[in-house]
Amino acid sequence: MVMTIHREGYKTIALAAFIFALINLPSFYFISANKLWLSGLIFAVTLFLLLFLISFFRVPNRKLTVGNGLIICPADGKVVVMEEIFDEEYFKDKRLQVSIFMSPANVHQNRNPVSGEVTYNQYHKGKYLVAWNPKSSTENERHSVVIKSNGREILVKQIAGALAKRIVNYLSVGQEVDQSAEMGFIKFGSRVDVLLPIGTKINVKLNQAVQGGVTVLAEW
Repeated sequence: MVMTIHREGYKTIALAAFIFALINLPSFYFISANKLWLSGLIFAVTLFLLLFLISFFRVPNRKLTVGNGLIICPADGKVVVMEEIFDEEYFKDKRLQVSIFMSPANVHQNRNPVSGEVTYNQYHKGKYLVAWNPKSSTENERHSVVIKSNGREILVKQIAGALAKRIVNYLSVGQEVDQSAEMGFIKFGSRVDVLLPIGTKINVKLNQAVQGGVTVLAEW
């Protein structure tokens, strides 16, 4: 599969490559003559970590899903929550919440679930609870965006996990966005919540693996 590296990873990968060289050059020079196995082990471990980091910032080349009446998954990962909740932040009423947990091995680029106008965009400082903790939706560092599509609004929360320390969101209030186009990026393990109107038809199941920009999350 053809893929590229997300721009959010350029500086991190460059720093990691520098550290990789800084560790391995002295290792081969000073250690390999007497303990080749140790030098080889250091090289293998640091190479694995470097390749894993590069993989984390990958952006696969996919055939994206678009369609009127469809709500597309905003993130890769596994569906961990499907429940009715009361939204205190924006709607002030009951909503259907679908949450997708992203492990460090998942693609961490986030995409717009629908086309429409951004009517709300707010960053919230917070904790770094593990992403599958129910309190992470309201207590963790997060970035909330509401998109209005054909008169209906949905809220998408990018939520930091225990490892994630930076949420990037590229949208702004008043902006017209396209379905499955890039919304933002979350570094390392994290979660995305989607708040839908009551009565929305959900197309995914608990523990289902989904792909951002590809899997149909729901229909309205």
